[in-house]
Amino acid sequence: MSLAAAWHEFMPRSFEAFRTYSKLDFRHDLVSGLTVGIVALPLAMAFAIASGVTPDRGLFTAVVAGFLISLLGGSRYQIGGPTGAFVVVLYGVVERHGYEGLVVATIMAGLLLIALGFARLGGIIKYIPFPVITGFTAGIAVIIFSSQVKDFLGLSMEKVPSDFVEKWAAYAHALPTVHLPTLGVALLTLGTILASRRVKRRIPAAIVGVTLATAVVTLLGLDVATIGSKFGGIPSTLPTPTVPDVTFAMIKDLIPDALAIAFLAGIESLLSAVIADGMTGDRHKSNTELIGQGVANIAAVLFGGIAATGAIARTATNIKTGARTPVSGMIHAVFLLLFMLVLAPVASLIPLCSLAAVLFVVSWDMSEKEKFYTLLKAPRSDVLVLLMTFVLTVLIDLTVAVQVGIVLAALLFMKRMSDVTNIRALHALADDEPDDTPLAHVKTPAGVEIFDISGPFFFGVADKMKTAMLRVDTPP
Repeated sequence: MSLAAAWHEFMPRSFEAFRTYSKLDFRHDLVSGLTVGIVALPLAMAFAIASGVTPDRGLFTAVVAGFLISLLGGSRYQIGGPTGAFVVVLYGVVERHGYEGLVVATIMAGLLLIALGFARLGGIIKYIPFPVITGFTAGIAVIIFSSQVKDFLGLSMEKVPSDFVEKWAAYAHALPTVHLPTLGVALLTLGTILASRRVKRRIPAAIVGVTLATAVVTLLGLDVATIGSKFGGIPSTLPTPTVPDVTFAMIKDLIPDALAIAFLAGIESLLSAVIADGMTGDRHKSNTELIGQGVANIAAVLFGGIAATGAIARTATNIKTGARTPVSGMIHAVFLLLFMLVLAPVASLIPLCSLAAVLFVVSWDMSEKEKFYTLLKAPRSDVLVLLMTFVLTVLIDLTVAVQVGIVLAALLFMKRMSDVTNIRALHALADDEPDDTPLAHVKTPAGVEIFDISGPFFFGVADKMKTAMLRVDTPP
């Protein structure tokens, strides 16, 4: 392939848009970019807290990764940043290896995504079974909900166990310590978000709920934990890029986590791009998208952020508010940067329980309950894959769940293929054929047998072939 052809294949969509960019395009992108930036503001901080890091790292991610995913990605409408899908994996990495381990794992994942993009494996998403995707997405939603109960209720707990069953046992034990002012503010936020979503206004519901909760806590002087009281506030600038110290032992330990991050980043970003295509009629470049995701993830953690990917809800909001080019995504990142530079002290006043309420709504939205219920009516093999992936995600580990789900789905698929393959000896087949078919008049030499194979012929049907040969009266 020539250099020009390679450049055309992997050229980011933003570069294509710049060729014919107009003032009208900018006006549309400005409105949508600002809207998405407002939507992303509380989510970036909430996902960071849920991932076990400080809220500012979520903002760093939304600024750096959000800008680069739009600049270098393969979708015209993709919005990137922290997402709920990463919460489970990132929290586990931070708990086991600290933030530096998360940085190294994300860099490894970014390099893998870049390699997958240049290897033209962007279309691999079509081979991920739908029950696996639905199962682990619903499982992640349950885990996100569970992780926010402490902040929502204001429970007095030194440490929340990471194990799902132990976590809920600890919640039950600490239930008498519910902090009523915190619970009241959380319910106020949740109720405001739900009510705002019924009234279709341009101001995002999450912003309305968090703003009202912040105003109530500040004006009434309520004793409720805030970002400032727990984390010391939000920095007003981006940090200086820092390269972590890496050892071979660290790389070896982080390989499973890096694979999980790369898998989630690739799957969710490509799913988001596919959904954007369905809403607009556009066609994304899957390989370019993976390369952009890889570069953005590496840059995000070098600037103090966390892993990022395409955000389906924010991408949909971007389209619905009139975005025309990837410039909209860049504007959303610039808006978040300006917010940090100008309004960082205000962000410090946001109650943690209000962010927990936001994540309650997010977990409900990403649970894909309709798809889950529909799949329960599917063939038993799909139901088995769905439930196995869901249960393993919640009770064991996301990486294990996806691995088991894909392997199980592959085995069941091979069984289906072998079931539809039919192998018969010619003499048995000819007896069933009408007299006017060629098979009815085939004459075979002595000691020769012909077998007819209908359906896929692969190692999974080898036993059928063996059985068919053994049924012949005289071995050919």
